[in-house]
Amino acid sequence: MDPNELAKAFVEHYYSTFDTNRAGLGNLYQEGSMLTFEGIKTQGSQNIVAKLTSLPFQQCQHTITTTDCQPSGPAGGMIVVVSGHLQLAGEQHALKFGQVLKIF
Repeated sequence: MDPNELAKAFVEHYYSTFDTNRAGLGNLYQEGSMLTFEGIKTQGSQNIVAKLTSLPFQQCQHTITTTDCQPSGPAGGMIVVVSGHLQLAGEQHALKFGQVLKIF
């Protein structure tokens, strides 16, 4: 499969799951996975899901603007850079966001 198509499919799945069932993201993380959000580092699948499900909003909708990917070296995987807009329920204006993911 083309790396760009794989990255796009992963991003679509990730943000669709984030928007509808954040607890379902657990199988996309490993125990060595790290999430850094607003300067706080969270490691491990269960801890990351706990962090994501504790965010102060329940409903949101991501709109992806760009998905860029590149190989991440001889160990395999890809670095994926995502940007877009995040619309929170009850808010008039969407927030801009960016995220970097390493997928294997």
